[in-house]
Amino acid sequence: MTTDVPAVELNSGTSIPQLGLGVWQATNDETERAVLSAIDDAGYRHIDTAAAYGNEEGVGRALAATSVAREDLYVTTKLWNADQGFEPAQAAFNKSLSLLGLDYVDLYLIHWPLQNDDRLLRTWDALEKIAESGRAKAIGVCNFEPHHLQLLVDKGGTLPAVDQVELHPHLPQHAIREVAGRHGIAVESWSPLGGTSNSGWGKASKPNTLLSDPVIAGIGERHGKSPAQVLIRWHLQSGLIVIPKSVNPDRIAQNIDVFDFTLSDADLQEIATLDDGVRVGIHPDEMNMGAPE
Repeated sequence: MTTDVPAVELNSGTSIPQLGLGVWQATNDETERAVLSAIDDAGYRHIDTAAAYGNEEGVGRALAATSVAREDLYVTTKLWNADQGFEPAQAAFNKSLSLLGLDYVDLYLIHWPLQNDDRLLRTWDALEKIAESGRAKAIGVCNFEPHHLQLLVDKGGTLPAVDQVELHPHLPQHAIREVAGRHGIAVESWSPLGGTSNSGWGKASKPNTLLSDPVIAGIGERHGKSPAQVLIRWHLQSGLIVIPKSVNPDRIAQNIDVFDFTLSDADLQEIATLDDGVRVGIHPDEMNMGAPE
């Protein structure tokens, strides 16, 4: 099965499917089953993992088992904080490729910015070298605030193709999107459905309420769609790349069944009223977990 998912053109000269599958908080076995179901049954072609998720091996097993050609799949993984720096980043990338069983990834991201600009810039130097080798078709960042993006702009050289950040109607990230747009950096949404019911892991964060929000539910009822489908459609119509996570085959299929309806201007205005700046994760300026000494 295939599903026609729009592609977003990146500043790297490559393109990324606008909708993919995230696999955070899934074991290797869960990930293998979910990724295989997503690709073979639901038509996904974009998979997003990370070294810190501990399931790159599961992704790799699924990629090896599917009959879909490698060149038709888009695979993202990420560098963990403990491996930041020029040489450690290159070694960590090699390990990720080995676990994935791949010769290259389509996108390699710095998972979090460090509170150490010099080391962060050395890490970016390593990613530039990896991109030059062709083993990552594009490179980018996660959780970079405008001042982090400006650091790379001021450095010169390759700009990130993508900034993957927490983004949903409670936290639409207007400032990041404005800066990223000015520099041709695509924005990708993590926790696009507002996180899980037990999420909330930063000082100012709260558990997810979007999937039970009456505004979202009401819009879904009008379109005959679930709250999750409404939220995913909001990301798509906002020009964002979106990677909802699930290991449930039915939800995986439902999350990509979002191309047969369109949110109206009135729907979008209703959703805009949910912007209150509330996060489910930690603010990047407070996050330095696992950072090297």
